[in-house]
Amino acid sequence: MIEAGIFYLFATVLVGAAVGVISSRNPVHAALFLVLAFVTSAVLWILLEAEFLGIVLVLVYVGAVMVLFLFVVMMLNVNIEKMRVGFTRYAPLGIIVALAVAAEIGYVIWTRRGQLPEKQPLPADNYSNTEALGAVLYTDYVYAFELAAIILLVAIVAAIALTMRQRAGVKAQDISAQVATRRQDRVRLVSMDSEPRQ
Repeated sequence: MIEAGIFYLFATVLVGAAVGVISSRNPVHAALFLVLAFVTSAVLWILLEAEFLGIVLVLVYVGAVMVLFLFVVMMLNVNIEKMRVGFTRYAPLGIIVALAVAAEIGYVIWTRRGQLPEKQPLPADNYSNTEALGAVLYTDYVYAFELAAIILLVAIVAAIALTMRQRAGVKAQDISAQVATRRQDRVRLVSMDSEPRQ
């Protein structure tokens, strides 16, 4: 009973956070709503006894990927007005896609009702889902795992390249001008007579 209450509580928060991601007008607020969605999803993973996935979701996505998202969002010059125009222009298509996804989910729930899966036996006391996941990940899916790492690396390099573009009106550091400076251009020595002590 307590687990069901916790599930419904965090599932409600997760749905609200997901709605906040797509409805927030400020991109930074949308990214923070996404952080909340990741954290509540991690709680749901832990309820399903997949502790490793829940911890990885918090550490990797909230701790690394979302920091990268916020860095890109705040460093790029995002024009909010253009984003709103694009949102209203593509809103009918988005509504059609959302209705299609909702219809598919409803069809699956309607056709599968009454077909409950068989209850799985409880695992042994020394069972570790982290060990089982690692054994599968680094044997059967090792190439897909390495490919995902390469894609993430390319995404990080692309985000850094986007933030390094030249923009007008931004103060930038000119290394060659700093190295070429002379002492005479920066420091002026003034000779003054010392004042007598009173």
